[in-house]
Amino acid sequence: MKIKDNLVKILVPVLAILVAFAAGGIIMLCMGKNPFQAYGFLFSGAFGSTRKIAQTLVIACPLIFTGLAASFAYKCGVFNLGGEGQFIMGAVTSIFVSAKLGDAGVFGLLLSLVAGTAAGGLWGAIPGILKITRGLNEIIVSIMLNYVATLFMGYVYTTLLRDGSVPQTVAVADSMKIANISKGFPVHWGIVAAILLAAALYYFIFNTSKGFKLRAVGMNSTAAFFNGFPVNQYILFSFIVSGAIAGLGGSIELHGKQLRLMSGFGAGFGFDGVAIALIAQLNPIGTAVVAFIFAVLRKGASTLQTGMQVPTSVVDIIQALVIIFAVAGTALLRLPAVKQFIINHSQKKEVRG
Repeated sequence: MKIKDNLVKILVPVLAILVAFAAGGIIMLCMGKNPFQAYGFLFSGAFGSTRKIAQTLVIACPLIFTGLAASFAYKCGVFNLGGEGQFIMGAVTSIFVSAKLGDAGVFGLLLSLVAGTAAGGLWGAIPGILKITRGLNEIIVSIMLNYVATLFMGYVYTTLLRDGSVPQTVAVADSMKIANISKGFPVHWGIVAAILLAAALYYFIFNTSKGFKLRAVGMNSTAAFFNGFPVNQYILFSFIVSGAIAGLGGSIELHGKQLRLMSGFGAGFGFDGVAIALIAQLNPIGTAVVAFIFAVLRKGASTLQTGMQVPTSVVDIIQALVIIFAVAGTALLRLPAVKQFIINHSQKKEVRG
């Protein structure tokens, strides 16, 4: 039964993606475009060469981090919608460290990454502390903190660390940039860190006692409390770790791709991460896969527009439909009538077998 449940969890996002692509094809057909040719351009833009694949992976990197941040918090039953703010605060802290250290090499890079991770964790701790001490709604607090982080970043790149007359910060020193895997495959090592982190979180959540307790709190905090689990500690822990993951993502995005802060840095990554986590059924490995699919859509959108004169908004529609169908499919499977139907169907098959 467990194998069947896991299979269903995999099938829901897969079917959601296929149905969304089919719906996108119908939209393009109504526009007078050949959907098969259009999708050919889309995938060519994402996979057409080694360089394009590398660029797709670079786009996927921050999405993996914010997706993992949302997934980890949700596993404990709390809703961290502040991934964008934590991502930004990680980058803001890193640029301060980078500007202070200057040309500090690998040691400076590591110190900057640690500082960014810690800043994200501290920013994530704020809604956690307010929830367990004051009973405040973590959704509202974390969303509001996104705006605070964005405005603070604006203050940094327009005043404190402004680079001359241009509203952007000074750039990260060359010796503190995250290197590419190779010259022929220009994707920075941050993508490797993202994949390893996804694997580590999967192991922690599903193969350790603390991970079991964290999931138990997420499934039923009242039952967990009466079984002696320190519920408030796990809630705060989940917020801190979630924020630290997002903060590390922001720091890696700064040192690996953007290299400086400016208007628009980190915009949308937090809410995209929430959507990715939900589509992946809160599975860290699945989160990395779905983030890559989102990156494929984003990277191929420009080629689709150039080759077929299809507006990039069609890709946005496909992405939105993936979210809608995946969430709707998951909600449908949780309905008592649907659950009972699946159980009855499985029992009939076992009797026939």
